[in-house]
Amino acid sequence: MTQIIRSLSEISQDYDALFVDLWGCVHNGVKAFPSAVAALQNYRERGGKVVLVTNSPRPRAGVEKQLVQFGVPEDAWDSIATSGDSARSAMFRGVVGEKIWFIGTEHDTKFFEPLHILENPVDIQRVDLQDAQGIVCSGPFDPMADPGILRPQFEQAREQRLKLLCANPDIVVDRGEVREWCAGALAALYTEMGGESLYFGKPHAPIYDLARRRLKALGAEVPDSRILAIGDGVLTDIKGAADARIDSLFISGGLAAAETGTASDPDCAALKAFLHKEKSSPRFTIGYLR
Repeated sequence: MTQIIRSLSEISQDYDALFVDLWGCVHNGVKAFPSAVAALQNYRERGGKVVLVTNSPRPRAGVEKQLVQFGVPEDAWDSIATSGDSARSAMFRGVVGEKIWFIGTEHDTKFFEPLHILENPVDIQRVDLQDAQGIVCSGPFDPMADPGILRPQFEQAREQRLKLLCANPDIVVDRGEVREWCAGALAALYTEMGGESLYFGKPHAPIYDLARRRLKALGAEVPDSRILAIGDGVLTDIKGAADARIDSLFISGGLAAAETGTASDPDCAALKAFLHKEKSSPRFTIGYLR
């Protein structure tokens, strides 16, 4: 059974670095959680390194700007690894071809800006579905609409044998009090329909490899046994940490607040039932990052 704690400081001395999820842990898509910010600031003051590991489809620079808007100060983190960075690198290596049908909103079109760290990147062109060699999905056209509205297009894409690059494996996210669909829901639907989806964010290995490179770039040689992953998604953050053989701290007051009976702290019986149902075994659980 997971160990329930009330503050990060109870266990932080056992870890030299944190891989921290953003949405639902550090902010709610509208504003920062002050207690989470303070916990990360205190951890860094004691010498720990904080890498923000997010399934955002945005490049790292875009996430940095978003953090400023939400009120997350720079002294709460050291580096950022995004699903968008990992997926962009794959796209410009040509994993889904050159001619791309894009699923997403206008604010995510920075995904297609040139990536100068690769030698001989593929010349990516955005085209209509019938002309596409592959699909890039950063999220739904309308995050409030049922993913099933894309079934006709996905049937055509499957017939064309197109691969779908998913820039954000999250299924849903809570923006303030509103739950929205993410790219992961569309990728799951496409896979269910017989298409092939490629993932680069949590819980898949590429983003953890990127996070380790970000950590190493800070001059920190930290073994996996001294890294703690923190997140509120059992299918992304906690599963990804387990697959990467990294200890995890589950934030029960995020996506699963209702299922775990979390007010300030989770209800023990509800938490146990939820984790058993999800077949998830985080080493630690806390109501909210603090």
